[in-house]
Amino acid sequence: MSTLRLLFVLLFSFAASAGAQHNYASEEFIVVSGGPSLRAWEDYRVPEEQHDRYAGNFAKAAHHRMVQIRTQHGAVAQLTWLIYRPAYVAREREDMQRNPPWTCYISEINERAAKVGANIVWFSTKDFLINYLNSRGGRKIANLEFFTHSNKYAFLFDYSCDILGASTCYLHCVDLKRIHRGLFTGNAHVQSWGCHTGEFMSAIWKKASGVPLIGAIGKTDYRAIGDNVSLPSIGGSWTR
Repeated sequence: MSTLRLLFVLLFSFAASAGAQHNYASEEFIVVSGGPSLRAWEDYRVPEEQHDRYAGNFAKAAHHRMVQIRTQHGAVAQLTWLIYRPAYVAREREDMQRNPPWTCYISEINERAAKVGANIVWFSTKDFLINYLNSRGGRKIANLEFFTHSNKYAFLFDYSCDILGASTCYLHCVDLKRIHRGLFTGNAHVQSWGCHTGEFMSAIWKKASGVPLIGAIGKTDYRAIGDNVSLPSIGGSWTR
């Protein structure tokens, strides 16, 4: 068998295997992006403790992940991008005045969504997010990933946007009991790409939802996404 023919056979086998594990018509792949901090707040910190010099950390990393999902599952997969809108609106207003060398305006987010065929759902409250997850219309969640600031107790959809060093929109571990059980497929992939989630949130997530949450022990580093391919790196380890 020629090398080219063997390659086609392997690709077909991979696609058939992926399709056999998923009923794409009744499943949804979801990626969640939190929003960036405002520089007006973060510039009060010493440089090594500042966050989000680049406004697109969470949007760009999420886009990289969605490219991977499309590559693995093809155009038939239903891909949804949930994005915390208020922080991007506030940061865009700020960056239009500051004119930094790197920006991530809402127009760029829309372009990234179009490139991967993702349906954007903007949200501004955790209640909306929870209701979206619960309102499946019969669809199961095959994939759910969070690209946000986080600590071991909560996903922080904003951080240093309204208040320096604090979050006013977050999904705390005590909120997880509001997420219905039975939403996920049996082989669902759930992961947090934020810091410290594996130190407490992962265990509470599994207890509340019935599915594991891959989370970080230690910090994650979004500088790795600068190569336009990679996902955030981790200084510690992953756990579920």
